[in-house]
Amino acid sequence: MKKYMVLGAGLCLALSFTGCKSSESAYKKAYEKAKQQEQQEQVVQTPTVTETPVVAPVQTRPVTQAQVTDNYDNVQVRQESVKVVSGSGLRAFSVVVGSFSVQANAEGLQQRLRNAGYDAQIVKNEERNMYRVVASTSDSKADAVRSRDALRGGQFNPNSDAWLLSNK
Repeated sequence: MKKYMVLGAGLCLALSFTGCKSSESAYKKAYEKAKQQEQQEQVVQTPTVTETPVVAPVQTRPVTQAQVTDNYDNVQVRQESVKVVSGSGLRAFSVVVGSFSVQANAEGLQQRLRNAGYDAQIVKNEERNMYRVVASTSDSKADAVRSRDALRGGQFNPNSDAWLLSNK
């Protein structure tokens, strides 16, 4: 009985190994198919006719003809009700470079701005209980935008963004 079981197991093992073999004809068919696809791709990739495109010459214009437009009307202005805590007074548009909940912090930034030559002021927004440090103030929105652009990302508060304020 033991002999028959060993013989049967050996027979099953032999059949399983022979059944998994790939035939040479299958490999040959796959090779021929791949070669045929490669030839078709080469035919598609070869250009039929190469034409040189006609390009019109570039016409240069002097720089004086360039039109420069400003976008001062599109600049956002925040309106808040503020009152002056320290400084000479606000005009129509102010450039805010810092906002603090502690007045001493606002005074420190104000002092640094004054040392740099700015007429810095501190105003307080009572609604939000925030002290705003104003670096410059002007009657013209265009002047305020130019001043804001000069102060943005500067040495006084590089982590924040200067913005425009209009008092309500």
